Amino acid sequence: MAERTYRWLLITLAVVGLGVDQASKYGVFRWLYNDGQGGRVEVVEGWFRLIAQFDPTAPPCDCGFSCLQTWSGPTMPHVNRGALFGLGNSEGNTANWFFAGVSVVAAGAILVWGTRRGPAKEKWLSAALGLILGGTVGNLYDRIVFGGVRDFLYFYRIEWPVFNVADCCLVVGAGLLLLQAMFASPKPDPAAPVDAASANIS
Repeated sequence: MAERTYRWLLITLAVVGLGVDQASKYGVFRWLYNDGQGGRVEVVEGWFRLIAQFDPTAPPCDCGFSCLQTWSGPTMPHVNRGALFGLGNSEGNTANWFFAGVSVVAAGAILVWGTRRGPAKEKWLSAALGLILGGTVGNLYDRIVFGGVRDFLYFYRIEWPVFNVADCCLVVGAGLLLLQAMFASPKPDPAAPVDAASANIS
């Protein structure tokens, strides 16, 4: 009988997370382009809005990425070169390429770990790793193509830093990973010997 694995779940969630992240970024920035001035749309009045900002001082590169950079509009989007909450953003391109390198290492580690025989049998672990992988690759794409991460989700009532769908995948995946580590029961080793005393039937 074939052994059940959840590699398909890891890959599916990674692909879906990446796809939704990039579609939402390109879509919102194109929708709110407004001749490069950017714009905002209220989603929950007084709490949450979509926001698109652009940077006229950052010209598109003279490279193969230029068509990807300008699909939403001729003016480049404003990007966060740091990490979550803008950590390291003041370091500019140095921070961007540092975090890009971290993302490459993390994505490789997730693929190696998540597709191994043991972890691949854990449904919730595979789901968590798939979401984290999708979020990691989504922001990595931005760092390579745009020189930083495009953000557009803004809980302005509490002044929460602007974020994106990839960040949501990372946070949800990390939460699932923590819950899985805390509450998942280890599966018994079928090769382990059975304790004779516990096997007695009264």
